[in-house]
Amino acid sequence: MSSTNQWNRIAKRIRVPLGFVFAGIYLWLAQPTWLSLALGAAAAAPGVAIRAAAAGHVRKNAELTTTGPYAYTRNPLYLGSLIMAIGFGVASRSIWVGACIVLLFLAIYLPVIRGEEDFLGGAFAGFDDYRAHVPRLLPRLSAWNVSGDHEAFSAQRYWKHREYNALVGALAMLVALAVKILWHRVHS
Repeated sequence: MSSTNQWNRIAKRIRVPLGFVFAGIYLWLAQPTWLSLALGAAAAAPGVAIRAAAAGHVRKNAELTTTGPYAYTRNPLYLGSLIMAIGFGVASRSIWVGACIVLLFLAIYLPVIRGEEDFLGGAFAGFDDYRAHVPRLLPRLSAWNVSGDHEAFSAQRYWKHREYNALVGALAMLVALAVKILWHRVHS
């Protein structure tokens, strides 16, 4: 096994626990104001929506999903996460948080994306054609769909994939940042 493949597997295993560790570091380094909190929340909201839409379309490991957000980008869940991270970077008002976000994305999420795409290429015959027409992360301006299928969003899939956790986590972080603002006001 190549060192790249090995790191892809390690990155996939550690991304969620590392996210919780980063949340603690994030709160420690964050220097939010009410304005940065509002701007960050507004910037993060589309990321939550993209993740929700993607979760309502994907049939993980069962079929190659090319509908909904997947008709614009091969990785809408990661695009949504990146948009959310940028929003929370804005909310934090910390250059160190921004640097950590970039580092985590490059060191953890890009290898995970590559590993998942390697799996999809081996599991689904149509993936090479899909890869040729749909960008990895930054979305196309118009939808691409080889089959012409336009399957509707499924709330059942959204709940099955527990995507509401992204919304709950984002709201919890916003509340934590608001508490930090209030804490500093009281103790200044």
